Amino acid sequence: MKLSELIKVLQPAQVSGSLDVEISDIAIDSRQVRPGHLFIAVPGTQVDGHQFIPKAVEQGAVAIICQFLPEQPADGVTYVQVSDSEGAVGPLAHHFFGDPTQKLDLVGVTGTNGKTTIATLLFKVFRRFGYKCGLLSTVCNYIDDEAIPTDHTTPDPITLNRLLGRMADEGCRYAFMEVSSHSVAQRRIAGLRFKGGLFTNLTRDHLDYHKTVEAYRDAKKGFFDMLPGDAFAVTNADDKNGLFMTQNTAATVKTYSLRSMADFRARILEESFEGMVLEIDGHEVCVQFIGRFNVSNLLAVYGAAVCMGKQPEEVLVALSTLRPVNGRFETIRSREGVTAIVDYAHTPDALDNVLATINEILKKPGQCITVCGAGGNRDKGKRPLMAQSAVRASDRVIITSDNPRFEEPQDIINDMLAGITTPEEKRKVIAIADRREAIRTACALAQPGDVILIAGKGHEDYQEIKGVKHHFDDHEVVREAFSLE
Repeated sequence: MKLSELIKVLQPAQVSGSLDVEISDIAIDSRQVRPGHLFIAVPGTQVDGHQFIPKAVEQGAVAIICQFLPEQPADGVTYVQVSDSEGAVGPLAHHFFGDPTQKLDLVGVTGTNGKTTIATLLFKVFRRFGYKCGLLSTVCNYIDDEAIPTDHTTPDPITLNRLLGRMADEGCRYAFMEVSSHSVAQRRIAGLRFKGGLFTNLTRDHLDYHKTVEAYRDAKKGFFDMLPGDAFAVTNADDKNGLFMTQNTAATVKTYSLRSMADFRARILEESFEGMVLEIDGHEVCVQFIGRFNVSNLLAVYGAAVCMGKQPEEVLVALSTLRPVNGRFETIRSREGVTAIVDYAHTPDALDNVLATINEILKKPGQCITVCGAGGNRDKGKRPLMAQSAVRASDRVIITSDNPRFEEPQDIINDMLAGITTPEEKRKVIAIADRREAIRTACALAQPGDVILIAGKGHEDYQEIKGVKHHFDDHEVVREAFSLE
């Protein structure tokens, strides 16, 4: 694409050089620049991309988008000065990759918990209806049945638009994506046109980045503020922030609830560790999911599908065929009758929800044994709160390592143990830093009829230690301890 065509989406303050140059690709990382590329210099939180302009030119960049023109511009390179280069990346990438969201219906899901489940189930439901679809999620990205590994909940704008461009080019009708608070705050989704948005819930998370719950909440709200008038917004009326999220949106707002009047309603009729019988908008449906939080997730999927023009009855049939997403309340049964549940719960609220579900179904004298930790180099304030959540709702708790990253596992464990104060609570808890040994110990302690919750990592098949990802899969360790492998 000619540079003159590409920058039509911008309002440049100044241009130095020719706009009649052909751009073969775009990059925000100078290490990825190749001859013919456009390099966008973004002032980041850690480093300023402007200092890598010479490196990008050396690598072959023919044009630079920047906020500050270099004192010594290189010969033969075009410099386009803008007031906000970070905000320019999304619109430039979207235009360069063929304006993909003009060709497919993009639906975003935001909130603290449930994003992966809802986005993935929508992807599965609409594929079941016979459409080619795309998925952008924490677990994996998909272009129909082609899996593309992912590192972030929401990729950077160039990766994101490249994927959406491929989805559109390969005939996808719909795309479903998780929208993280980081992606809104860092404008990774700028330039995208959403057909709809869903809000799940909001609890404390990512305060290492956002600093306050209000800033975190407002980042989520920013997603709904940007929805156009012909879009829909489906929000959780059971969450105190549900209606706050949509109060300034131009989209058509619909609500869903398990507790009050709403556009889409559901209640649990029967529940076991094998699944539930639900009533959704007056219709009974059997599903292979467990827990009130999953009823809320399924109701959000149902509401979005109806907003997208599908008949309620056909959506309910599709929901009845679905299975839980990898690492989201997955059950593994031992031959002796012990149930292990592997779940991604890594916030106090998520842990509360999962444990509440277990205790609603657990038949006494069966006990609940919880194995949990907390991630390193992340919000430290939630560590004692997670331990408190685990101890309140469990008979035994094993505090262990999660992804320590660049922290010492024992330091993280100590932060969690600080939340356990009474002698009664302390008697419930043991700390085992080795996660494999912690899971094995829980399995050894469990008796027939007991339930073991292994929380925090879910779908992840690694442990991140000192910058290195080591293979580790909770499912594998459980099956080995249960002698199922």
